[in-house]
Amino acid sequence: MAEYYKKKKKICQMCAGKPVDYKNVEIIKKYVSADKGKILPRRVTGACSEHQRHIANEIKKARFMALIPFVK
Repeated sequence: MAEYYKKKKKICQMCAGKPVDYKNVEIIKKYVSADKGKILPRRVTGACSEHQRHIANEIKKARFMALIPFVK
């Protein structure tokens, strides 16, 4: 019989107190795919809907300021 396991629930990093700012490129890179440079979805990042929208805006700001590329 197959054993089932409980998946660990992802916690929103911003709700936990780790802010995302467009100037901090190392944190922004965690929310962008490595191959094409797309913004990762909520189910992958574990962010809540409010903070996922904030993350998307910060990524767009960083792209506009040329801190991260639009495409790889």
